[in-house]
Amino acid sequence: MSLVNVTKKNHILLIGLNRPEKMNAMNRAMYHEIAAAYYLLEHDDDLRVGLMYAEGDHFTSGLQLDDWAGVFANGKGIEPAEGELDPFHITGDGLSKPVVFAAQGICFTCGVEMMLNTDIRVAAKGTRFAQLEVKRGIFACGGATIRLQREIGWGNAQRYLLTGDEWTAAQAYEWGLIQELVEPGEQFNTALEIAEKIASAAPLGVRGSLRSSKIAVSEGQEAAKQRLFPDLQPVMASEDVKEGIQSFLERREAVFKGK
Repeated sequence: MSLVNVTKKNHILLIGLNRPEKMNAMNRAMYHEIAAAYYLLEHDDDLRVGLMYAEGDHFTSGLQLDDWAGVFANGKGIEPAEGELDPFHITGDGLSKPVVFAAQGICFTCGVEMMLNTDIRVAAKGTRFAQLEVKRGIFACGGATIRLQREIGWGNAQRYLLTGDEWTAAQAYEWGLIQELVEPGEQFNTALEIAEKIASAAPLGVRGSLRSSKIAVSEGQEAAKQRLFPDLQPVMASEDVKEGIQSFLERREAVFKGK
Protein backbone atom coordinates (compact mmCIF):
# COMPACT_ATOMS: atom_id res chain seq x y z
CA MET A 1 0.00 0.00 0.00
CA SER A 2 1.31 3.42 -0.92
CA LEU A 3 2.21 5.74 1.94
CA VAL A 4 0.73 8.65 -0.02
CA ASN A 5 -2.42 8.56 -2.14
CA VAL A 6 -1.95 10.68 -5.27
CA THR A 7 -5.07 11.25 -7.36
CA LYS A 8 -5.96 13.64 -10.16
CA LYS A 9 -9.42 15.19 -9.93
CA ASN A 10 -9.94 17.35 -12.99
CA HIS A 11 -7.24 20.05 -12.61
CA ILE A 12 -6.59 19.27 -8.93
CA LEU A 13 -3.90 16.95 -7.55
CA LEU A 14 -5.01 15.29 -4.31
CA ILE A 15 -2.06 14.36 -2.08
CA GLY A 16 -3.17 12.23 0.87
CA LEU A 17 -0.94 10.94 3.66
CA ASN A 18 -1.84 7.27 4.00
CA ARG A 19 -0.23 5.70 7.05
CA PRO A 20 -3.13 6.01 9.49
CA GLU A 21 -2.11 2.97 11.54
CA LYS A 22 1.02 4.97 12.52
CA MET A 23 -0.88 8.27 12.87
CA ASN A 24 0.69 9.22 9.53
CA ALA A 25 4.15 9.48 11.06
CA MET A 26 6.47 10.56 8.25
CA ASN A 27 9.35 8.23 7.50
CA ARG A 28 11.79 8.84 4.67
CA ALA A 29 9.77 6.77 2.20
CA MET A 30 6.68 8.92 2.82
CA TYR A 31 8.72 12.09 2.36
CA HIS A 32 9.94 10.96 -1.05
CA GLU A 33 6.42 10.03 -2.16
CA ILE A 34 5.17 13.49 -1.18
CA ALA A 35 8.13 15.10 -2.93
CA ALA A 36 7.35 13.13 -6.11
CA ALA A 37 3.72 14.30 -5.93
CA TYR A 38 4.86 17.93 -5.63
CA TYR A 39 7.07 17.47 -8.70
CA LEU A 40 4.09 16.08 -10.61
CA LEU A 41 1.96 19.05 -9.58
CA GLU A 42 4.60 21.49 -10.77
CA HIS A 43 5.34 19.82 -14.11
CA ASP A 44 1.95 18.52 -15.28
CA ASP A 45 0.46 21.36 -17.33
CA ASP A 46 -3.05 20.00 -16.79
CA LEU A 47 -2.77 20.45 -13.02
CA ARG A 48 -3.58 23.86 -11.56
CA VAL A 49 -3.75 23.38 -7.78
CA GLY A 50 -2.84 20.81 -5.13
CA LEU A 51 -4.80 19.66 -2.10
CA MET A 52 -2.87 18.07 0.78
CA TYR A 53 -4.87 16.01 3.29
CA ALA A 54 -4.51 12.88 5.41
CA GLU A 55 -6.35 9.62 5.82
CA GLY A 56 -7.51 8.57 9.27
CA ASP A 57 -8.11 10.51 12.47
CA HIS A 58 -4.90 12.55 12.42
CA PHE A 59 -2.94 14.56 9.91
CA THR A 60 0.45 13.47 11.27
CA SER A 61 2.14 12.76 14.57
CA GLY A 62 5.34 14.15 13.06
CA LEU A 63 8.59 12.71 11.78
CA GLN A 64 9.61 9.15 12.59
CA LEU A 65 12.81 10.33 14.23
CA ASP A 66 14.61 7.00 14.37
CA ASP A 67 14.40 6.87 10.58
CA TRP A 68 15.68 10.43 10.16
CA ALA A 69 18.49 10.69 12.74
CA GLY A 70 21.23 9.90 10.23
CA VAL A 71 19.87 12.42 7.73
CA PHE A 72 19.79 15.21 10.31
CA ALA A 73 23.37 14.46 11.33
CA ASN A 74 24.82 14.69 7.80
CA GLY A 75 25.12 18.48 7.82
CA LYS A 76 23.31 18.77 4.48
CA GLY A 77 19.71 18.13 5.47
CA ILE A 78 16.83 16.61 3.57
CA GLU A 79 17.61 16.11 -0.10
CA PRO A 80 14.85 15.34 -2.62
CA ALA A 81 15.83 12.91 -5.35
CA GLU A 82 15.60 13.45 -9.11
CA GLY A 83 11.97 13.90 -10.12
CA GLU A 84 11.06 15.26 -6.66
CA LEU A 85 10.35 18.71 -5.24
CA ASP A 86 10.84 19.42 -1.54
CA PRO A 87 7.38 19.91 0.10
CA PHE A 88 9.06 21.99 2.84
CA HIS A 89 10.87 24.19 0.28
CA ILE A 90 14.07 24.14 2.27
CA THR A 91 16.03 22.99 -0.77
CA GLY A 92 15.57 23.61 -4.49
CA ASP A 93 12.81 25.51 -6.23
CA GLY A 94 9.35 26.05 -4.81
CA LEU A 95 5.98 25.46 -6.44
CA SER A 96 4.57 27.97 -8.90
CA LYS A 97 1.06 26.57 -8.27
CA PRO A 98 -1.00 26.93 -5.08
CA VAL A 99 -1.67 24.21 -2.52
CA VAL A 100 -4.67 24.02 -0.20
CA PHE A 101 -4.13 22.20 3.10
CA ALA A 102 -6.64 20.27 5.23
CA ALA A 103 -5.83 19.07 8.76
CA GLN A 104 -7.54 17.13 11.53
CA GLY A 105 -6.65 15.44 14.82
CA ILE A 106 -3.01 16.12 15.60
CA CYS A 107 -0.76 18.00 13.22
CA PHE A 108 2.71 18.03 14.73
CA THR A 109 6.20 19.11 13.62
CA CYS A 110 6.57 18.24 9.91
CA GLY A 111 2.80 18.61 9.48
CA VAL A 112 2.97 22.23 10.61
CA GLU A 113 6.04 22.81 8.47
CA MET A 114 4.39 21.46 5.32
CA MET A 115 1.34 23.58 6.16
CA LEU A 116 3.55 26.67 6.35
CA ASN A 117 4.65 25.99 2.78
CA THR A 118 1.04 25.94 1.51
CA ASP A 119 -1.19 28.83 0.60
CA ILE A 120 -4.69 28.31 2.07
CA ARG A 121 -5.28 26.21 5.20
CA VAL A 122 -8.38 24.48 6.58
CA ALA A 123 -8.56 22.71 9.93
CA ALA A 124 -11.23 20.81 11.81
CA LYS A 125 -12.25 22.06 15.23
CA GLY A 126 -10.22 20.26 17.86
CA THR A 127 -7.09 19.96 15.70
CA ARG A 128 -3.93 20.28 17.79
CA PHE A 129 -0.67 21.72 16.48
CA ALA A 130 2.85 21.57 17.92
CA GLN A 131 6.55 21.84 17.19
CA LEU A 132 7.88 19.23 19.58
CA GLU A 133 11.52 19.22 18.47
CA VAL A 134 12.97 20.87 21.58
CA LYS A 135 11.42 18.05 23.62
CA ARG A 136 13.28 15.53 21.43
CA GLY A 137 16.73 17.09 21.64
CA ILE A 138 16.74 18.96 18.30
CA PHE A 139 15.15 22.07 16.79
CA ALA A 140 12.64 22.47 13.99
CA CYS A 141 14.43 21.99 10.66
CA GLY A 142 11.57 21.86 8.14
CA GLY A 143 10.92 25.58 7.92
CA ALA A 144 9.08 26.46 11.14
CA THR A 145 11.93 28.65 12.43
CA ILE A 146 11.91 30.46 9.08
CA ARG A 147 8.18 30.93 8.46
CA LEU A 148 6.19 30.62 11.68
CA GLN A 149 7.01 34.10 13.03
CA ARG A 150 5.92 35.62 9.69
CA GLU A 151 2.54 33.90 10.08
CA ILE A 152 1.73 34.43 13.77
CA GLY A 153 4.20 37.04 15.05
CA TRP A 154 7.55 36.75 16.79
CA GLY A 155 6.31 36.29 20.35
CA ASN A 156 3.66 33.72 19.47
CA ALA A 157 6.13 31.75 17.37
CA GLN A 158 8.82 31.65 20.03
CA ARG A 159 6.24 30.79 22.69
CA TYR A 160 5.67 27.45 20.96
CA LEU A 161 8.99 26.83 19.19
CA LEU A 162 10.95 27.15 22.43
CA THR A 163 8.62 25.15 24.67
CA GLY A 164 7.20 22.44 22.42
CA ASP A 165 3.73 23.25 23.80
CA GLU A 166 0.62 22.59 21.73
CA TRP A 167 -1.71 25.22 20.32
CA THR A 168 -5.30 24.76 19.23
CA ALA A 169 -7.14 25.14 15.93
CA ALA A 170 -9.07 28.03 17.49
CA GLN A 171 -5.80 29.82 18.25
CA ALA A 172 -4.52 29.10 14.75
CA TYR A 173 -7.69 30.61 13.29
CA GLU A 174 -7.42 33.67 15.52
CA TRP A 175 -3.81 34.22 14.40
CA GLY A 176 -4.65 33.75 10.72
CA LEU A 177 -2.51 30.63 10.47
CA ILE A 178 -5.57 28.81 9.11
CA GLN A 179 -8.28 30.45 7.01
CA GLU A 180 -11.21 28.09 7.61
CA LEU A 181 -12.20 26.42 10.90
CA VAL A 182 -14.81 23.72 10.26
CA GLU A 183 -16.62 20.90 11.97
CA PRO A 184 -14.69 17.61 12.24
CA GLY A 185 -15.02 15.61 9.05
CA GLU A 186 -15.66 18.68 6.90
CA GLN A 187 -12.05 19.76 6.42
CA PHE A 188 -11.49 17.84 3.18
CA ASN A 189 -14.73 18.95 1.52
CA THR A 190 -14.14 22.57 2.45
CA ALA A 191 -10.58 22.44 1.15
CA LEU A 192 -11.81 20.78 -2.05
CA GLU A 193 -14.39 23.53 -2.62
CA ILE A 194 -11.62 26.12 -2.36
CA ALA A 195 -9.34 24.12 -4.66
CA GLU A 196 -12.13 23.80 -7.23
CA LYS A 197 -12.63 27.57 -7.25
CA ILE A 198 -8.92 28.06 -7.85
CA ALA A 199 -8.90 25.40 -10.57
CA SER A 200 -11.76 27.13 -12.41
CA ALA A 201 -10.00 30.50 -12.38
CA ALA A 202 -7.51 31.60 -15.06
CA PRO A 203 -4.33 29.51 -14.47
CA LEU A 204 -1.97 32.23 -15.68
CA GLY A 205 -3.71 34.74 -13.46
CA VAL A 206 -3.52 32.44 -10.43
CA ARG A 207 0.15 31.67 -10.96
CA GLY A 208 0.91 35.34 -11.58
CA SER A 209 -0.85 36.35 -8.36
CA LEU A 210 1.01 33.70 -6.39
CA ARG A 211 4.35 34.60 -7.95
CA SER A 212 3.97 38.32 -7.25
CA SER A 213 2.95 37.62 -3.64
CA LYS A 214 5.92 35.30 -3.09
CA ILE A 215 8.36 37.85 -4.53
CA ALA A 216 7.00 40.49 -2.14
CA VAL A 217 7.53 38.18 0.84
CA SER A 218 10.92 36.75 -0.12
CA GLU A 219 12.54 39.68 -1.94
CA GLY A 220 10.60 42.68 -0.68
CA GLN A 221 7.95 45.04 -1.98
CA GLU A 222 10.28 47.03 -4.22
CA ALA A 223 11.36 43.88 -6.07
CA ALA A 224 7.71 42.89 -6.49
CA LYS A 225 6.89 46.34 -7.90
CA GLN A 226 9.68 46.09 -10.44
CA ARG A 227 8.43 42.68 -11.64
CA LEU A 228 4.72 43.46 -11.61
CA PHE A 229 4.07 44.77 -15.13
CA PRO A 230 6.82 42.81 -16.92
CA ASP A 231 5.27 39.61 -15.51
CA LEU A 232 1.78 40.81 -16.41
CA GLN A 233 2.65 41.56 -20.06
CA PRO A 234 2.67 37.95 -21.38
CA VAL A 235 -0.48 37.18 -19.41
CA MET A 236 -2.27 40.06 -21.14
CA ALA A 237 -1.44 38.49 -24.50
CA SER A 238 -3.01 35.15 -23.57
CA GLU A 239 -6.13 33.51 -24.95
CA ASP A 240 -7.49 33.39 -21.39
CA VAL A 241 -7.64 37.19 -21.23
CA LYS A 242 -9.76 37.24 -24.38
CA GLU A 243 -12.00 34.55 -22.89
CA GLY A 244 -12.30 36.50 -19.66
CA ILE A 245 -13.44 39.63 -21.50
CA GLN A 246 -15.77 37.74 -23.82
CA SER A 247 -17.40 35.78 -20.99
CA PHE A 248 -17.97 39.05 -19.11
CA LEU A 249 -19.67 40.60 -22.13
CA GLU A 250 -21.78 37.49 -22.66
CA ARG A 251 -22.66 37.20 -18.95
CA ARG A 252 -21.45 33.60 -18.67
CA GLU A 253 -18.85 31.65 -16.72
CA ALA A 254 -15.43 31.75 -18.33
CA VAL A 255 -13.73 28.55 -19.47
CA PHE A 256 -9.99 29.01 -19.14
CA LYS A 257 -7.34 26.85 -20.83
CA GLY A 258 -4.15 28.23 -19.35
CA LYS A 259 -2.98 29.58 -22.69
